[in-house]
Amino acid sequence: MSKLTVYTREPNPEAYPFGLSSAVHFSVEIEGKTIALNNNYGILFARGEISDKNTIIPLGIEGPVIFSDEDGSIVVAGKRIHEPEKPYAADKGRMWAWKTRDLAHFETLGVVGSDWIEGHNPGSIIEINEELAQNAVKFWNPPVTADDPTVTKYRFPLAKGYGDPVIFHWKGKWYFISTSDNTHDVGIYVREADSVPELFVPGVTEHLILPYDEERALIQTFWAPEFHVIGGELYILFAVSGKQWGPQCHLMKLKENGTITDPESWENPVRVLRKDGSSLAGEAITLDMTYFKAGRGSYVAWSYREHIGRPEDTGSMIYIASIDENEPWKLTSDPVLLSRPLFGWENLEGTINNEAPYTFIRNGKVYLTYSGGSANSYTYAVGLFTADQDADLLDINSWTKSISPILTFYSVEEYGPGHNSFFRDENDNLMIAYHGEMDIHEHLRCDMIRSVRFKDDGTPYFV
Repeated sequence: MSKLTVYTREPNPEAYPFGLSSAVHFSVEIEGKTIALNNNYGILFARGEISDKNTIIPLGIEGPVIFSDEDGSIVVAGKRIHEPEKPYAADKGRMWAWKTRDLAHFETLGVVGSDWIEGHNPGSIIEINEELAQNAVKFWNPPVTADDPTVTKYRFPLAKGYGDPVIFHWKGKWYFISTSDNTHDVGIYVREADSVPELFVPGVTEHLILPYDEERALIQTFWAPEFHVIGGELYILFAVSGKQWGPQCHLMKLKENGTITDPESWENPVRVLRKDGSSLAGEAITLDMTYFKAGRGSYVAWSYREHIGRPEDTGSMIYIASIDENEPWKLTSDPVLLSRPLFGWENLEGTINNEAPYTFIRNGKVYLTYSGGSANSYTYAVGLFTADQDADLLDINSWTKSISPILTFYSVEEYGPGHNSFFRDENDNLMIAYHGEMDIHEHLRCDMIRSVRFKDDGTPYFV
């Protein structure tokens, strides 16, 4: 037999704040050796609540316990708290609980009676069979070194001062596009090369394809540009603001026989609209729009936020809607709320972020990644939604949201890895591009590429 322990960690505002430390952590003891699962990063995060003012009440876990239930499953529970030693009054002494059979996939039970928990004599340690412990280690601590000699291995940082990287192949050439922190997020620049590594050689040319332009109200926050082929046509999806700060989702189309690096080859940007032709956001902000095609149609997903920086700040949330490929700037459905930053890793010290959705499709499933935490800090991380490709993707019940992130500063060497995209390299390997920081106290966004690998259940991880 092996031992399984549940615990929380002491918060460290400089390196592991309350939103992370108040998650349930796990370790297993196998043949006298203690192994922290998920590299000692939290696995189970309590779900926060939404206030009557539509703001988020962030919550953590205190005093986690564990026991084996009569049906053979393992139950984990703990008290939800606002901050250390401050219980969430609305739970009225009840506990937040999860159930699992394999220590990899957890069903959220939600608030349960403390009497039920106490009736099972819970503690912080239980015995489990060694096979279960070994499988848990395999799932949560996968190998982090690439063993495929055909995969190009990259060294961080590939480029300094660029956030939200996207790498794209088009007509025999490779392109790199991103938010340019080096120009104070003004303008959209593109790099072109014959291979992915050549996109990052010193002195590579950067082509300004969308400049500052007061007449067209292209003034600030040229954020998160993405290349997408929609209905056979090439578009760039991005957010931009006019004189008044407030990014809004736009797209612009490459003209027939146009050249990506030529600014005159692009049509004027147009703002994304609702199906009735009204503004997508009103006074809120919209950003980080992505596109994908799956099963029943074509979709866009984006980030939306109201009252940013004010007491009534809603936090950023992810919406999804369908579009017609022939008019991708106009939704064909009402926006559907997919996610809000209710988990501690998404909601750290006021960051309150769900943003940067991006997808890939594999083995009949849609994988939608997104980012939470602070976009230019070590806490930034990547979360995951999954859905069957042929499901109704406008039905929130079609999607499964992972409780813990799949890419963090505990799973790779970079700090704050996030706002990712995916692409297939010259050898048809699926790759992830993202930005991160070089130091835990650094805020300069830099770019990295890693190979995507898959666990037995299809969950992606990165080497």
